[in-house]
Amino acid sequence: MAATSETDATIEKKGLMDAIKPYMEKESLGAFFLGVSSGFPFALIAATLTTRLAQDGIEKSTITAFSLAFLVYNFKFLWAWIVDGIKIPVLGRLGQRVSWMLVIGVLVIAAVFNLALANPAQDIVWTATAAVLVGLAGASYDIVIDAYRIETLKPYQLGTGSGMSQYGWRIGAAGAGAVALIVAARFDWHLAYMACAIFALPAMLTALILGEPARRKVVQEKRSLSESFQAVIGPFQEFFRRNGAWLVLLFILVHKIGDTLANLTFRLLFDDLGFSNDEIALYDVGVGFWALIVGVFVGGIIYSRLGLKRSVLIALILMAISNLSFALLAAAGHSNIGMASAIGFENFASGYGGVVVVAYFSALCDLRFTAAQYALISAGASIVGRFLTGTTAGRLIEVMGYVNFYLLTTLAALPGIALFWWMMRTGLVDAAIGSAGKVGEGDAREEG
Repeated sequence: MAATSETDATIEKKGLMDAIKPYMEKESLGAFFLGVSSGFPFALIAATLTTRLAQDGIEKSTITAFSLAFLVYNFKFLWAWIVDGIKIPVLGRLGQRVSWMLVIGVLVIAAVFNLALANPAQDIVWTATAAVLVGLAGASYDIVIDAYRIETLKPYQLGTGSGMSQYGWRIGAAGAGAVALIVAARFDWHLAYMACAIFALPAMLTALILGEPARRKVVQEKRSLSESFQAVIGPFQEFFRRNGAWLVLLFILVHKIGDTLANLTFRLLFDDLGFSNDEIALYDVGVGFWALIVGVFVGGIIYSRLGLKRSVLIALILMAISNLSFALLAAAGHSNIGMASAIGFENFASGYGGVVVVAYFSALCDLRFTAAQYALISAGASIVGRFLTGTTAGRLIEVMGYVNFYLLTTLAALPGIALFWWMMRTGLVDAAIGSAGKVGEGDAREEG
């Protein structure tokens, strides 16, 4: 009996180490630091700016209209080809991805400083313009960050790498949000935003340390006009030639409508329920962070055990259900336990979903056009939800109330679930996978 117990303990320990080991590989660690820098610009024009505007007495319809600044992210595919095809003079010697990482990182820092100097109470137009510029710089940063991550990771690392990227994204977003709230409470919002600019550095340092991705080390030659034009349209031609490409795009467009509508209004709910900045920092950042950590870790394990298709379907269901928790919080009123529970479940679902859905979207890319194709995919993933949030969310909340609004966002998630289930059944999920999910070690189409 003693020998059997020792054997079981050894197997259990080995299984735990095998589960943790992929997260410690240099490519996965690199994805983590890339995620940190990817997440913070989004946070500064999302929840953090929402809180700042609400505390300055700006009306809800104006605040939710600021979510239109996020639409810049949804059009990043229009200039993503530049990151794939244009070489930067002098700095280009460091490599295509590394040089663009450094240049855009500096632009992000400059845009954040510009927003820091804005004063919503005195000039809402300047504030809106500065927010759009942060969105433009952040979207451009995402283009090169996503391309660098996908080209660095091998197919078998897509799950864990996406998980580490989500860890980083949330830490960057939550960290910047917490820093901003804490500094603003003790000094002012101007200094708060300036302090957050430091979060742009991890991606720049990662690119310098790891260097140009091995799958990106190609000779950059001078292109003719016709070749440059092909660099623009080639990524889209390749994608839409695939079997089921239009249905995949439809799924990308609709799967996150409910989740996006809900997420961009949470801070309005917290403010109306009377939560203080310290309470928001504790529960939204503290509890949410640990729930996310668990969700991402579980997502990586489930992805490796069940494979891409089944793990994505589970993620879609969890993200839909998470909106119900905020309907319950809205009905309960100011409740610390209620807020902790709602934030905890939402972040667990978001962390889990972020791993497997991002892995799926990464696997859809062709390695020849990584930047442009992932920009198209990630932009399409939230454009409908962001547009609806910016144009109707504030008004819907005023007319329906928070409870009915969050119930509506839950129903809005159902078409995406049904479509992906049908794509699984007909084999279209596998048919549309790109070379990023097939070339190298592992194959994203294989079941766990």
